[in-house]
This record gives sequence, C-alpha cells and structure tokens, in this order.
Amino acid sequence: MTFGNSPVRLDDVFGVARDLPKNYVVRTSVDNRFVGALSRDQHIVVYGSSKQGKTCLRKFNLKDDDYIFVTCSNRWSLAQLHSAILSKAGYVVEGTSTKAVSGEAKVSAKFGGGFNLFGNKATAEAAAEGAGKRENKTETRPMELDPADVNDIISALDNAGCPRFIVLEDFHYLPEATQRDFAVALKAFHESSKYSFIVVGVWRDQNRLVQQNGDLTGRVVAIDADRWLTDELLQVIESGEKLLNITFSEQFKTSLLENCFSNVFVVQESCRLACERAGVYETQSTHREVDADAPELIKEAVDAHSARYTGFIINFAAGFQTSTLEMYKWLLWPVLNADVDDLEKGLNYGDLRSAINEQHPEAPINPGNITQALLSTASLQVGKMAIKPIILDYDETNRRLNVVDRSFLIWLQHQDRDELLALAELPIRNG
Repeated sequence: MTFGNSPVRLDDVFGVARDLPKNYVVRTSVDNRFVGALSRDQHIVVYGSSKQGKTCLRKFNLKDDDYIFVTCSNRWSLAQLHSAILSKAGYVVEGTSTKAVSGEAKVSAKFGGGFNLFGNKATAEAAAEGAGKRENKTETRPMELDPADVNDIISALDNAGCPRFIVLEDFHYLPEATQRDFAVALKAFHESSKYSFIVVGVWRDQNRLVQQNGDLTGRVVAIDADRWLTDELLQVIESGEKLLNITFSEQFKTSLLENCFSNVFVVQESCRLACERAGVYETQSTHREVDADAPELIKEAVDAHSARYTGFIINFAAGFQTSTLEMYKWLLWPVLNADVDDLEKGLNYGDLRSAINEQHPEAPINPGNITQALLSTASLQVGKMAIKPIILDYDETNRRLNVVDRSFLIWLQHQDRDELLALAELPIRNG
C-alpha cells in the first residue's frame, strides 16, 4: 500500500516516531471511551505505563487546533505551570516586582500572537502619510495577574480565545506539591470555566487526582491506556504489513505476541528490527515474507535500555541521601527477587513489608518508614535521578508498587538477579 504514488517509509509505520504511526489501531475500550469523554464537561486523565500509546491516543482523536499543549517540568510550581499554559495560549509572560495576595510575584502578560483578542487593548487610528489612507492599529497593554490565582488564569485564557482543551503531558514529572495544588485548581477550572484539561501521566492508579483532591470525584474521567488486547496488537502488526506490502511469518507473530508483555512499544520496535534485517525500509514493489527470531529481537529492543536500567538500580538504591535504614535500597530487595509475572501484577504492601523485614538488618522496620519511601518513589526518580520515563510507581489507593516501564520486565528476564542485587549493594540470594 502507498499513500498517493509515494511508498511508505518503515519508520512511519514501525518503531518509535514523533508523528502518529500510520498503523495506528483504534482500541474500543480506550479510544471510544476517550472520544466519549471529550463530549462531556469533565476533565480527562489518561494514565498507564510508559510507551503504551497515551500520546498517540491524543494525536489521533484531537485536531491540532482543538487544544493547546504543555509538557510538564519537574521544577515547576503551580504558578509556573499556569504561566506555561498562558505562554502556550499566546501570551508573553514576564515577571514583575509586585506581590499578589497569594504571596506569588505577579506576572505581566501581554498577548503576543498578533490577534485582537486581548482584554486590555487600546485601538488607535492613524493616517498613512502621503497615501491618503487611514489604517487601524491595535495596541495591547500588558496586564498584571497572579499566576497562582485560577480566576486570573481563566480570564486571561478567555481573552485569548483559548481552545477548550488543554493537554498537560508528563504530569507525573511535576513535583508532588504542584500536582496536589493543581488538583485543587482543577475544581475551579471545572466550576468557573469552559476548559477541560487532559492530564497525561505514567502511573497505574486510576484515582490519582481524586486522591489528591476528593472534590474532583465526578469531575474527572480516567482513561486506562495501558491495556492492549492480543487481537489489538495483532492488528498493529497486520496494518503495518499492508502498508509495507509484506507478511511476517506466523511463527514470528505468534512468538512476538506471547513474549511482548502486552507492550505495544516492544511489538513496534521488534517489527522494525525484523524489517531492517530483511532489507525492508519502505513499501515493497512486490510482496515479501519476513521471518525473524522474535525473542532475540525483543531482547535486542530492550537491551538498548540496559545502561538506563542498571543506572536506575544503582541510583535508586542510593536514595535521596545517606541514611541508617537505606529504605530505597531495601525497596529494591523484593523487586529484584520477585518473579516477573508477579511484578507485572504489582507488589502489594504486605508482601513488600514482609520481604524487607526478612532481610533488613534493623528489622522489624517501622511501617511508616516503608510507607514514606514508597510514597516518594516517583519523586526520587523524577527529581534527583532525573530518569525518563520512570520505572517504579506506588499506587497509594491499592497499596501496590508497580513497574510502569514494561520493557524493564522483559530486560529483567534476561539478567542474573544476583548481579543486580550486587549493583544495589543488597545481599546475594546464593551468597
């Protein structure tokens, strides 16, 4: 299959690309629920493991002019997040020396997009010299607003003619305090404006924002983008086959689907590697069959992240700082000893606590110390470690530690666990 008279490039179908892949598959339980949520006056949370299609879901179902898009930073306060939203809406935002009631420094916001939709605008009429014509000029004067005040932000967005939807990508990278503050702000956005936020984050907790602000109950729709059925992953492969005019062997497809841990990234990357090895880089003029060793390609796909995973183990074990209990190191003990199937389901708090107390030299450990470390797993990775995407996340609602990077599970299958325990300076199982 070609688009027009041009062949389709391999990288536009399989692998990881910036643009929407041409073999995108609509998932009934995900896309239909997302589209339905767009028609409701509610905020939307799209959550799931990394590289499971959250961004593609938004790109496929929303037109570019339907929304503004903000990528979150791990250093932003609520005021800085609001300022970033204003910037994306077309404002030039600058700091001032004036303090707002909230204690934040006010910002000067001037609409810089060349539009006439601005609250404090002055229109001047001037004659074009020597031409006998008159032209209207629109001048805008900056307005001062409190970047922490939702009401000020709503007014500014209204004046800018901002689209209804505001997408916050990588919400999990925001500091936890900022996430909580924004969860409070979301209620005001829901009650006092037309705007619906689409919050995209890497976690497995359906009620993450509701937990941060109970008033969001009924105001937020959660979309789990993590679930891929085997038939849906097969559609991804078969759609790519048609685009490239190839057919993968049945053995390759069956083995790939059995060993990919329902990870669409692994499927896409393994198919790309198989095509490269067969010399397929674009739509073939004559139909071809492609065969490859699926487990070998899966291993190759995840081994590309090996340095990141070993670095994660070393740096996570170090924690925020040196401490007597070394809780972050000991959180890795049950993770690195667990069966991959158990890790895929998540490790519950009771099992974690028992495993740690069986080996920790200071056992029994106060449950509060374990809980505090679990609650800070994401902030440690996002802050001090600056790891993207994160690998572990604690679901406070269900009291479960989850692996949110499925490639890590596949990588773990091929590692010597004792070597990984040694990296974390933990007791070796056979030692």
